[in-house]
Amino acid sequence: MGQSPTVIGLGEILWDVFPSGRRLGGAPANFAYCSHLLGNRSIIASRIGADELGRELRQALQQTGVSDLSLQTDPSHPTGTVQVQLSSEGQPSFQIMENVAWDFLEWNESWEPLARTADAICFGTLAQRSPFSRSSILKFLDTAAPGALRVFDINLRQSFYSRDIVTSSLEHASILKLNNEELPVLSSMLGAGIGAESSFCQHLLDHFDLQLVCVTRGANGSLMVDRNGMHEHSGFPVEVADTVGAGDAFTAGLVHERLRGGTLAEINDTANRMGAWVASSPGAMPVAPENGLDELLTKLYGNRSL
Repeated sequence: MGQSPTVIGLGEILWDVFPSGRRLGGAPANFAYCSHLLGNRSIIASRIGADELGRELRQALQQTGVSDLSLQTDPSHPTGTVQVQLSSEGQPSFQIMENVAWDFLEWNESWEPLARTADAICFGTLAQRSPFSRSSILKFLDTAAPGALRVFDINLRQSFYSRDIVTSSLEHASILKLNNEELPVLSSMLGAGIGAESSFCQHLLDHFDLQLVCVTRGANGSLMVDRNGMHEHSGFPVEVADTVGAGDAFTAGLVHERLRGGTLAEINDTANRMGAWVASSPGAMPVAPENGLDELLTKLYGNRSL
């Protein structure tokens, strides 16, 4: 059996502060955790403060099984936190603290071999709100091997994005994932006009060097379009606990199957299974059962039928 792929979550790691307490979070960290559960060599490249929250975060990350060796420690800025409020349907709203450690990601010698050996790198817009971190993220992507998957999980949050950040990220990406609420925002930003989802995905494939575009539709599944065709998945019915991290779990499933050479149907199925499982569990990093994630997902959502 060959070595497991190296999958990097690049960007923010933080504490999600719910009314019920703190939980480890940040989209790249959620992605890295779910990638780890799927059997990949999973790493989070981020930055925490030299404070008590940072020490607790490092310990919590170690307990998940994801390596903390690529977590930088910032001597001047605090560990990131986000205040999370949930609607009655489990939909989150976020208040994201600014000028925190992950706003100061630093490109350094220890990150260079990590970038060069990565099989997939997932990044978004939020950690690029700071010019300092943005420069480091783009350097990381530029240093990666030409064949590495560069997955732009757009994650538009509050006002922490711009047309320049989005277009530059698209130019660095090989895969784009966005949700159906972000799609009209992106369409307007690019001056594409809002048409059918599949037409907009094709527009993106025509105008950027992308291999795959995915639009998630919440409880209604997802659409995937590549240069050879498209596939729609209707999703899996779940009783939602909260949707925090469900999109990141979806992305982890997408990357896992893409690295295995899966078809669009296989990628869509695994991604929707992962997203549904996390949405049905409290928090973004539910504990996998001892008998393994595959068995649980089959029990919950049935054998794969493609």
